[in-house]
Amino acid sequence: MFMFKKILTPLLMPPGIFIVLLLFSGLCFFFRKKWKAGFFYFLIGASMWALTISPVSDVLLRNLESDFKIPENPRGDVIILLGGGVSGEVPDLSGTGVPSGEMSGRLITAVRLQKRLGIPIIVSGGSVFEEGKKEAVIVKRFLIDLGVPADKIIEEDKSRDTIENARYTMEICKKLKLKKPILVTSAFHMKRAIMSFEKVGLEVLPIPANFRTWTDKKYGWGSYLPGNFEDSTIALREHLGLVFYRLAY
Repeated sequence: MFMFKKILTPLLMPPGIFIVLLLFSGLCFFFRKKWKAGFFYFLIGASMWALTISPVSDVLLRNLESDFKIPENPRGDVIILLGGGVSGEVPDLSGTGVPSGEMSGRLITAVRLQKRLGIPIIVSGGSVFEEGKKEAVIVKRFLIDLGVPADKIIEEDKSRDTIENARYTMEICKKLKLKKPILVTSAFHMKRAIMSFEKVGLEVLPIPANFRTWTDKKYGWGSYLPGNFEDSTIALREHLGLVFYRLAY
């Protein structure tokens, strides 16, 4: 019964149920010898299935993450923590607003690094839309809650995307004469982040967080059941972002 539940649940929950319906529709058209319609539905269903399973999404992500390793003894004079999303109106223990799951991983990595090195953190992230809360303000509150001294936190709350993260933090580093920044962001985002910092003339030491792929990752039968589009969406967005940044900046 346990195995039956584990197999059935992904097929009945979205997007699995829609994938099953598309594949079933394709088969029905094949039986009616409506080959073009059957092929179309089957192709859409199979493509959606592929994009929801980790063996496929990992192929898309691996090219983004594989160039980066975590150095054993990182050294620097400041940590640059890039924003990764917040929910600005969510009630919390010490105020309003919480980091996203992705941002939480970056934040925890930065805190552990700060505890080890004792250097300041530049929290980089504003609000994409005017009505949104500034990300740096929310993240700073969490850093303080986790034990980082307030006087070791520098807010950069104007940036709206990665290239602006680089521009505004470069200005801060230049003003404070910080010359050896350590960059903390998600592993999949690191390639675009480094590209952005190179474009503004700031060399950084990358410390990737939240790896989604790794060497010799094993896949079981459950890895081939329909999941969600999160990892594939992240990978495709980053690849498109890299192309756009190369052309636009």
